[in-house]
Amino acid sequence: MKLRTRLNLIVAGLTATFIGVLIFAEIENTRSSVNEEVEAANRVGSQLLGRLAAIYSREGGSQTVLQFLEQLGHVRANEVMLRSPAGEVLYRSPEATYKAGREAPQWFVRLLAPRIPKHTFLLPGGVQLVVEANASRAILDAWDDLSRLFLIGAFMLVIVNGLAFWLVNLALAPFPVIAAGLARIEEGDLAFRLPELAGFEAHSIGAAFNRMAQAVQDKVRAERKATEAETRLEEGRELARLVEQRVEEERRLIAHELHDEFGQSVTAIRSLAMAIVTQSQNPAMSDAARLISDEAGRLYDAMHGLIPRLVPLSLDTLGLADTLENLVRDWQRRYPAVRLSAHHDLSAELGPTVTLTIYRVAQEGLVNALRHAQATQVEIALHSNASHITLTVTDDGVGLAPDWSRPGHFGLRGLADRVEHLGGSFTVGNHEPHGVRLSAEIPLAAEA
Repeated sequence: MKLRTRLNLIVAGLTATFIGVLIFAEIENTRSSVNEEVEAANRVGSQLLGRLAAIYSREGGSQTVLQFLEQLGHVRANEVMLRSPAGEVLYRSPEATYKAGREAPQWFVRLLAPRIPKHTFLLPGGVQLVVEANASRAILDAWDDLSRLFLIGAFMLVIVNGLAFWLVNLALAPFPVIAAGLARIEEGDLAFRLPELAGFEAHSIGAAFNRMAQAVQDKVRAERKATEAETRLEEGRELARLVEQRVEEERRLIAHELHDEFGQSVTAIRSLAMAIVTQSQNPAMSDAARLISDEAGRLYDAMHGLIPRLVPLSLDTLGLADTLENLVRDWQRRYPAVRLSAHHDLSAELGPTVTLTIYRVAQEGLVNALRHAQATQVEIALHSNASHITLTVTDDGVGLAPDWSRPGHFGLRGLADRVEHLGGSFTVGNHEPHGVRLSAEIPLAAEA
């Protein structure tokens, strides 16, 4: 049911209730008035007629009384009857000429008719004068008055409801405009705004609607920009991962070239130089050949130190656990004062991507601890089960710097992206009593 219909029904119900209460009060007031009027008229009329009839009866008998009554005619609100001693009706008052031929409805008569007893006067000669109240004319007057009141009430009901219908329709006129605006917003037309609406409430609702539409439009724009930015960021991450994969591939190729081609060449140069040293009879040439052999040896050692930094070739041959032990032994030789340890418990086969990622995390954590943390002890722990592999690097150094998370620490950020790309988690933080704990957990299903 529409709001306009409900309001009209409420106004009609209240108006009808008011008119009904008014009519009920009028009926009660009319009943009291009719009762009082008829009772008073009957008491006065019966006393007066009884005394006059007694006087006329003593002076002239019943015939004189009969003449008196015939001359008197109808007495309002009273029915007068004269009876002989045998009960024969000698006289009955004529019908009223006031509103003759009309009667109020019987239910209305029963509702208003007063209960007044008959007054019977015994005259000389056994004649009886009966005076009885007759409220029919007073009740008819009340019925006419009530009918006029009912017509006026019905007319006012129509007028009031018509006026209420027009006013409600005028007051609710902005609501279809608001509903249409909401439909436009629902359809996606976020640029739609309501015009100025008449009325204080409608104006307030319209202003609130426009503010809401503007807020929704701004939010949608912001969400679109955020989505676009997130898309660009994801594309950038994908590009970075592709670049990183290509870099790893190039590192692997360079490491293999250094190990296979360049390493063999350096070994050949050193062998030729040593052959010259052993075969040459010229001391100067032997010394030069010995210098070449020594430089070739240093070049070979430097090359073998560079290869693990590019990519540990032992990952393909020895596996992750032995490669981590080689990494620890290599750095232990460089930092003999720091106690390094590696513990591993691998119970599953690892793919190349997860293996290389775990190795890079261990390498970054170990190098940071040795170069920046001033640690005296670094521990690497590697564990795996049927679903996950977990690596932790813990040191007892000075801990993280207050600004360690600011932009620019690409090593840790790059590791976090690599681990998260594999569906894992990467955390770095201080731990008690002092030092740093680096942890990476990767699901083994990520290799697929």
